[in-house]
Amino acid sequence: MQEVLNKEERTWGLFAHFSAFAGFFIPFGNILGPLVVWLIKKDESAFVNDQGKEALNFQISITIYLAISAFLIVLLIGIPLLVLLFFLDLILVIVAGVKANDGIRYRYPMNMRIVR
Repeated sequence: MQEVLNKEERTWGLFAHFSAFAGFFIPFGNILGPLVVWLIKKDESAFVNDQGKEALNFQISITIYLAISAFLIVLLIGIPLLVLLFFLDLILVIVAGVKANDGIRYRYPMNMRIVR
């Protein structure tokens, strides 16, 4: 059974995911964006709390994967991994944001559950 969410909760769920795009403009903005949204709204909505943690955990995971891939550039496999991770992050964040805006709790693949 799907929970009934108001438009504001769904919008903040969308922001929790889309705020990761701040990483295109600010160093570590991909982590800071979801962190700020989560910290501001976590006590107001269980849905935003859940989606904020999900977005934050995914961006932390992606950052770890990017660091490993950057190290693997020495072995030449890092370059295609970096490209793959870039597009994977871009596509999954868009999908997650759309799902959150529809009121669906999205779960990222390959997500380390660091923030609980």
